[in-house]
Amino acid sequence: MLANNQAGTTDKDIVLRCQRGDAASFKQLYRRYQQRVRSTLYQLCGRELLDDLEQEVFLRVWKALPRLRNPDYFSTWLYRITWNVATDKRRKFAQSPSFTEDDSSLNMTPSPSSNTPDLMRLHYQDLVQQGLQLLSLEHRVVLVLHDLEDVPQKEVANILKLPIGTVKSRLFYARNQIKKFLQQQGAL
Repeated sequence: MLANNQAGTTDKDIVLRCQRGDAASFKQLYRRYQQRVRSTLYQLCGRELLDDLEQEVFLRVWKALPRLRNPDYFSTWLYRITWNVATDKRRKFAQSPSFTEDDSSLNMTPSPSSNTPDLMRLHYQDLVQQGLQLLSLEHRVVLVLHDLEDVPQKEVANILKLPIGTVKSRLFYARNQIKKFLQQQGAL
């Protein structure tokens, strides 16, 4: 069996093999991006249905991969699908008759594990999650992609199909809101 995790293998190489029907290459793409997709979905939607949302993203990727015209932009395309799945989930949830603004399924606060030694770090992460929850989805996604997932601003603009100036503006606003929230909580 050949090693799938060869050094120097680009996304483009893997995508092209997937498009030729190589299922093992899709597994390689999945392993390469699974944690990033999961993290992004968690930051945008919380933990409820996280496994289902992740599965939906990769199912959409699998179905649409043969039609991907430019494999050089796979990660941008993948984040766009992730954004669409998160948006669809939140839209469906908001339309449900039992929706309330403080519904627990939108609660993105992680529950600290009792065996985790660094409680201060967990507390700070918890505060950041609470601050993110206060942002609109449009501001949150820009902050999550750029600051937490290290996606360049230009790529964020491509993913969200926004002008770069709008991305910069939303990022500035979101950072200020998080900073204000953390100051109010005494974390800064």
